[in-house]
This record gives sequence, structure tokens and C-alpha cells, in this order.
Amino acid sequence: MSPALRFLNAPASSFFLLGPRGTGKTTWVREQFPDALAVNLLQPDTYRELVARPERLRELVRGNRDRRDVVIDEIQRVPELLHVVHDLIEQPEAPRFVLTGSSARKLRRGGVNLLAGRAALRSMHPFLAAEWPNFSLPRALAFGLVPLVVSAADTRDTLAAYVGAYVEQEVRAEGLVRQIGDFARFLEVVSFSHASTLTVTNVARDTGVSRTTVEGYLDVLEDLMLAFRLPVFTRRAARATVAHPKFYFFDTGVFRALRPTGPLDRPAEVDGGALEGLVAQHLRAWIAYGTAPCELFYWRTRGGSEVDFVVYGPRDFFAIEVKNADRVRAEDLRGLRTFVTDYPECRPLLLYRGVERLEIGGIPCWPVDDFLRALTPDERPVPIAPAVTNREPD
Repeated sequence: MSPALRFLNAPASSFFLLGPRGTGKTTWVREQFPDALAVNLLQPDTYRELVARPERLRELVRGNRDRRDVVIDEIQRVPELLHVVHDLIEQPEAPRFVLTGSSARKLRRGGVNLLAGRAALRSMHPFLAAEWPNFSLPRALAFGLVPLVVSAADTRDTLAAYVGAYVEQEVRAEGLVRQIGDFARFLEVVSFSHASTLTVTNVARDTGVSRTTVEGYLDVLEDLMLAFRLPVFTRRAARATVAHPKFYFFDTGVFRALRPTGPLDRPAEVDGGALEGLVAQHLRAWIAYGTAPCELFYWRTRGGSEVDFVVYGPRDFFAIEVKNADRVRAEDLRGLRTFVTDYPECRPLLLYRGVERLEIGGIPCWPVDDFLRALTPDERPVPIAPAVTNREPD
């Protein structure tokens, strides 16, 4: 199996590296910092020693002054260590600290406000298509792109174990929820909201718990970086927009593993959510690894016009629609045309499951496979197109 190339670049100063388990944080750190002083808090002996006496970290660092990098893996397991790290960073000729973690909540609780800005913040995501030499769109839609999963000999079983381990090891062991049964039922219910507008009241009703409880569960998913909510784009809005965000699991394989299916489920509905989620996770990683600041939104008016993704920043303004079909129909372009009418500065793009690159009425229409493979940090993902006409193609 060919080795993966990760696009994440290490800052020159100390930094946090956050991301879900299995996304390759530890592997990347070992490759980037082979000579670092390594403190792995997943090792029971190391964990017990530093929980009992966090100041031992200071002794370790001072006893290894020749090491210019100090890696602390899974720092959220002993957040009290951040007080020691904070003090060491303030010292002359301090080493660079690389602090990996998979739980933002525990760091915020005990982390001196994440070192009060003295450490940069980076995130690790599932593979981009361009990072994984063995990328296959059908396999990515079925199993996602979490490195731990796609690198395994038995992808299906590894994915199932990965999702189960998160519920057991992260949620139960950390005491993040009181009723694990209610939370497991919530995961199943909220999977139907993947790539859709999230209505918390409906999720609470179908789960059989209160709205407040569901809000707490959603916070847990986001704190563990297992899911994210996409806000609606409202800048200089010419039309009334909806208020609810869209919901996505961080990886389309995780969505597939959690989403129950049966005779009443239409495959196209599940496949469409998987495809849109795959594009979403790519865009998030592209933003995280790039140097040009921008944010990810979606757009939907109360009249029903919608664009799946809006990328907005000082340099970039893109509108992207995703269709799980091998042909482009005139109605597929209506949301983009409406958005371009309101925001003529944006660059539109439609992604579909076909194999030809088209341009219809000034809107580029690309195979989604081409788009994902070409997506690399700091390279603009949307081609420059001529002025968009509002006349629908024949």
C-alpha cells in the first residue's frame, strides 16, 4: 500500500494539533518530529505518573534540554499539564511544544484558555483524496477516509469497531453523558439529519429526550470533533434566509456506519448525503490546511433556493452545488443562478457523478471525482468562468 502524503504544515512555534482519533495525528507527529521528547498519555504508566504529579513534566523537559521539540500526545487526558507547559513556554529558549488532542472540551476546562494564545491551533482531518494514493470515490463513499479505517486490511470491520470505540471509550469513559442508551439512540436519529438542515426539536422528539439534552449531545459530538454544524450564509442578504444550520458527521464513513437502512430507505437518499458529506469534509480540510483565511457556509432562502456550500474569505468566494447524478439537468443549476444573481462576485461550480467537464450557461460543471482529486491547499478549487447567464439551457 502506498504511503500517504499529508498537507498539514507544522508552525514554527508551539501548537495544538486537534482532531478525532484515527485521523493520523500521532503518525504525522512521529514523522515530523523524530527527535522530539515524546510523552504519550495513552501509555498507562506515563498517564498515572503525570496525573499524580504534573510537575514531573518540568523535570523531564529540563533533563532533556538538547531536545528542541516536546510532543505530548492526547494532552486532554491530563489537562493540568497545560499549566506546566504555559510556564515552560514563558522561559528563555523554551522548546517547541506539540500538543495533540481529541477532546476540545477537556482542554477548555483545564487549559488556561488554551495557553492564552501562546500556542497556535491546527487540526487534523480525514484524508483528502489528493493525500491518499489509493483513493477511490466509490470506496470513499462507502467507508470514508479516516486513515485508521482505510489503511486497515478489513475496512468494514475496522469502521464498525471505530464507531463503537468512540461511543464506549470517549463518551462513556469520559463521563460526557449520563445515559449512554439515550445517546446511542440520538446518534441513530441525528444520522438522518446528516447533510440536512438541523431542527433540534425534531431530533429531540424522535430520540425521546428533551431539547436541552439534544443540545448537550450535539455539543459532545462537536467537542469530540465527530460532527460539525454549517451556518447559513447571510452577508449582504438580498433575500430572507433560513436560520437553522446544516449538520454533518466529520467523515462520510462514520455517517454510513451510524445511519440505519432498511426496505423503506431509498438508496439515492443515503448516497446523496454521503456524497455531499464527502465534499464537505474535503472543503473543511482544504480550509484548515491552507494559508488563506476563509469560512464554510451553506445558503438557503425561505423561498427554497439553496446552494450546498459557500466558501467565503478575503481572497475566495465560491458557491458549490453537489448532485448525486451522472447528468446535469437545467433545474440542478437554479440554486447557483439565484445565488449568482444576488452575489455576482462569487465563482459558481456544480459537481456531479458524470465523467465530462461541462460549462452550462457560464457555470462550470465538473465530475466530483476530478474536483476531489485536484483539491490541494492554497490552490483555488473553482475554475474561473465567464459571466453567468440567467437563461436556462435548452
